[in-house]
Order: sequence, then C-alpha cells, then structure tokens
Amino acid sequence: MLGVAAFSFTVPLTRVAVDSMSPLFIGSGRAVIAAVLAAIALAITRQRLPRGIHWFRLAVVAGGVVVGFPLLTSFALTTASASHGAVVIALLPAATAVMVVIRGKERPPRPFWIMAAIGALVAVAFATVQSGVIRLQWTDLLLFGAVAAAAIAYAEGGLLAREIGAWQTVSWALVLAAPLMVTLTTMAIIEQPPTGAPTEWAAFAYLGVVSMFLGFFAWYRGLAIGPMARVSQVQLIQPVLSILWAALILREQLTWQTIIGGIAVILCAGIAVRTRLNRTPPPRSIQKPKDYAACTQKTISN
Repeated sequence: MLGVAAFSFTVPLTRVAVDSMSPLFIGSGRAVIAAVLAAIALAITRQRLPRGIHWFRLAVVAGGVVVGFPLLTSFALTTASASHGAVVIALLPAATAVMVVIRGKERPPRPFWIMAAIGALVAVAFATVQSGVIRLQWTDLLLFGAVAAAAIAYAEGGLLAREIGAWQTVSWALVLAAPLMVTLTTMAIIEQPPTGAPTEWAAFAYLGVVSMFLGFFAWYRGLAIGPMARVSQVQLIQPVLSILWAALILREQLTWQTIIGGIAVILCAGIAVRTRLNRTPPPRSIQKPKDYAACTQKTISN
C-alpha cells in the first residue's frame, strides 16, 4: 500500500513537470537524482557488490523501471492527459502477473490467460475511443510500452529482492543505469535548458526521490514477501488514486469515458490476477472419498 500510494502521484506530477521541462530531462534526470541517493545509501551501509548473474538481472530491472518506464511515460504525457495515462497503465497488475508466471515457470489455469487477453483488448479499445480515431496514437503505444517494461522489471525485481534485499535491488539497478542516464540528462540540458516554476521543480523532485527511489523500498519488499501475484493486486487501486490526484491537482475533468474505461480495465486485471491465485484441485488419485471419515471409523472398529 505504501509503494502504490507513492507511485499513484507519478503520472499527475509527470504531467505537471512536462509543462516546462523536456520529457528527456524528466525521464533521465529523475533517475540521476535517485542514483545519487542510492549510491550514498549503498556506501553508508557498505553493501557487498552483487555477484555474477545478479548483474544481468539488475540490468533487466534497470531497463524496465529506471530507463523504460520513466522515459516512455514522460514522452507520452507531453500530450496525453494524466487520467488517460492512468487508465492505460491500469493494465500493469495483470501484465505483472503474466510476467511472474513466465519468469516463475508456473502453469496457471486457462481462465487466467483468457482474462489477461480480455484486459489487454479492453485497454486498447479504451485508448482508441479516447483518441477519437480508429488507430492508436503514438502516446498510447508509448504507454503500453511502459506497461510492458515495468511488468518485466517488477517480476524480476521481486524475485531478486528475495536474494539481495528490496532496497538493495533498486539501488544497484539505479547505479548500474547511472552512466546512461547522466549522458541522457546532459544531452537534454544542452538541447533545452530546464526551466520551471517552484511547483514544477517540486514535482520533478518528488519523481526523483519518491517515485524513483523510496517508493520501491516498500514495493519490492512487498513483492519479495509475496506471493507476487497476490501482492500485485494491491496495485489495482493505483489508477483510481492517480485519476483522483489528476482531478484535484490538474483540475482534469472526470468524463464518463474515463470512468467506464478505468473500471473496465481494473475489473479485467483484477479477475485475471484472482484467477491466477485459484488453487487447482488435487489429482484424482489422491482425492479423499466423500465417505472417507466413515471408512476410517469402520476400519478402526474392525
């Protein structure tokens, strides 16, 4: 809940920041701020360097939540509203569950895959209706790309957090991606020096300190405790909170299309994740007969 509450401000505050700052600066600069904090935390606590395959897995996490999601959402929200972005991103819980299944090599029942597919179709349909044309807009494609990137990073990060720790996972991922993000931030500053009002700089600071760093302390810890598919259900409230913050902070109007689209996507994602959690019945060979107690009592009597 703490992680989701922290993340729920990400979309509205990104929309605030992109009014005067370039999306490249916002997407990369906030990662630089978080990487500095991560390096300080790792140095003070004298954390050991990750080993072998851990670096590759950290690169997967960094590619998803440090590079992919921030940059894609920043560029998308230059034109898309915060409410629209929040509803499309509502597909993330189901997408995360899918990646957990793939990464964990589990075999969920068929209804799970059906509801996951329906959820994806509903999200695509909502984006198409909102754009007012038959085809998807480039902003919608960016948002769907952000969902895929975050889902992969959440699944891998949740597993990795069980091995090296929750805050250590996000910290090492930030440090690993730091050279790239510093380069992109420098390019963004040269191309368009960032300017903005105190409110916009405050939004940018929140994105770097909370959305990019502190929020993952709670989120990856929750995923590590798991089971990850069940924990991911908590994130279903994130788009609802984001739309609420967009209405309060940005004065965005809550249209019936946005409300209906949000409810539909959240319901599909929720059903998909809950289907994933249903227990499969035991094999017939080990099922107890209905009169098991009576048979046992008769045997004891004999």
